Amino acid sequence: MKIDFRSDTVTKPTPGMLDAMMSAKVGDDVFGEDPTVNALEEMLAKMFNMEAALFCPSGTMSNQIAIKCFTQPMDEVICDQTAHVYRYEGGGIAYNSMASVRLLNGERGILTPEIIEPEINADNIHYPNSSLVVLENTVNKGGGKCYQLSQIEPIAKLCAAKGIKLHLDGARIFNALVATGDKAFDYGKQFDGISVCLSKGLGAPVGSVFLSNKATIKKATKIRKVLGGGMRQAGFLASAGIYALDNHVDRLADDHKNAKALANELEKADFVSYVMPVETNIVLFDVKPDLDVDQVVNAFEEKGVLCNSTSNKTIRFVTHLDVNEEMIDQTIQVIKNLKL
Repeated sequence: MKIDFRSDTVTKPTPGMLDAMMSAKVGDDVFGEDPTVNALEEMLAKMFNMEAALFCPSGTMSNQIAIKCFTQPMDEVICDQTAHVYRYEGGGIAYNSMASVRLLNGERGILTPEIIEPEINADNIHYPNSSLVVLENTVNKGGGKCYQLSQIEPIAKLCAAKGIKLHLDGARIFNALVATGDKAFDYGKQFDGISVCLSKGLGAPVGSVFLSNKATIKKATKIRKVLGGGMRQAGFLASAGIYALDNHVDRLADDHKNAKALANELEKADFVSYVMPVETNIVLFDVKPDLDVDQVVNAFEEKGVLCNSTSNKTIRFVTHLDVNEEMIDQTIQVIKNLKL
């Protein structure tokens, strides 16, 4: 059996989650009549201190809906140059919202007011309107680095003062909350919109939830329909999200511990030149310049360990609930003995 570190999206539903899915009460969600979808949306809205929520098939859809809600054509979205909404959502900002993007260079994807404020455009007919800032927590390309709430608060104040909306791509927001000890409830005071992914470390097979105020969610519901996101009896999927929130949040700390154990061993490996500091469940490391990154990935696979490259020198391991301590120990032995 392969040990799969390619992503935390490869997880399979646990037996308990499958039982919850099979026993879910369902209805037509497009009519607003699926009780399990409604329960998931209410659960997350309350948890994050937001007025309303919308269940979506994917984090990409929930992010793109948010951007569509918070911008109009000729606007500009401000985000880090590593941001998922820019790099990995198929050019959706341009395609769906007809907005341009101002790319910033944060430290491992983390932005500050000092970085953002100079890039906010003046009211001038030559410039796009700066209407939205997007933060990502944790930062995928930043090796799972996460914002502290104390770092978010001054950004929120800046956006409010400038009349700019603030959205959170919370693809791994619960990893960040477990790592920092911050509270989900306090996030709702900072953001106009939050996307919460259920299908990564939480282990649900499908789904993300967009949180905002009631007026925005009403608009978002129509956009979701236009994008093909009306999923009818979606309660079977939403029940997996509820189960994950009830059972899989605290255990994210195990993933963080496992990621640090891998990083510690990689730092000793003679084929590694640099390991990015680990905060959550993502390990990024560079191979030495004389090695081909695909050669290293293939060598791991031959030993039963799946990972992937993120550049011509960088490899990524992601820990998750389908990787147990025994698998970590096996992987450490592979790292110790890998011959290239």
